[in-house]
Amino acid sequence: MEKTFSAVITKDGKFFASYCPELGVASQGKTKKAALANLKEAVELFLEDDPIGFPEKREVVEFKAKVTAYA
Repeated sequence: MEKTFSAVITKDGKFFASYCPELGVASQGKTKKAALANLKEAVELFLEDDPIGFPEKREVVEFKAKVTAYA
């Protein structure tokens, strides 16, 4: 069985960080493709140890927050 999960990928210095918000699992890679592949592997390993149920519907939204910059 396969499930679809979300991935958030951000640039972190020389690497790309990847994060699955549904599970709280994270990984990284030198490229976006590598970061996603590493995240997929990490999720599969996580689910081997803890195969829990997940909601079928999810919503990803963006929001703005006030940021105070310091010089």
